[in-house]
Amino acid sequence: MIRGPMSLAYLKEAVENGDQAALIRYVRLHVGDGSPEAGAKEIDKAWVEALKALITMPATDQQFIDDTLKGQDHATLAHLFFRLHFYLVKHSGEWIHDGHV
Repeated sequence: MIRGPMSLAYLKEAVENGDQAALIRYVRLHVGDGSPEAGAKEIDKAWVEALKALITMPATDQQFIDDTLKGQDHATLAHLFFRLHFYLVKHSGEWIHDGHV
């Protein structure tokens, strides 16, 4: 069977083989709407927005963070990670995915 480069089987095989490059390629293509360069830029936007929010050292709810990390399973935290990524990218004002900022 011939698989496309981004099939679920391809991704599972990449995990089994420890092929981080294949997984990163998938993420960059996914968040970049098919362009790995755009995907890298999208990932960078989320990091920049997170840093901008914290650079003034504001008080944050560390107990909430600790409780969330202790109280949730790995898959739920991974889902939260992706949701936070897209939240931060939208907050940057440069949202490429659906034309809405």
